[in-house]
Amino acid sequence: MQGKIKNLTDKNFGFITAEGQEKELFFHANELVGVQFSDLQAGDEVTFELSDTPKGPAAVKVSKV
Repeated sequence: MQGKIKNLTDKNFGFITAEGQEKELFFHANELVGVQFSDLQAGDEVTFELSDTPKGPAAVKVSKV
């Protein structure tokens, strides 16, 4: 899937908006592939896979486009 970084926190996680998803998708820095958390900015385009978690859908295997 593709989306955009909506916002980032200073606690190594952030949220992605993606077409077709009602809610923003949580992602953690541990799920980044080929990019460092410090290299991301709000508005960056990313690809990711969707994962169901106990807290709802989340983005995993997140890569910068």
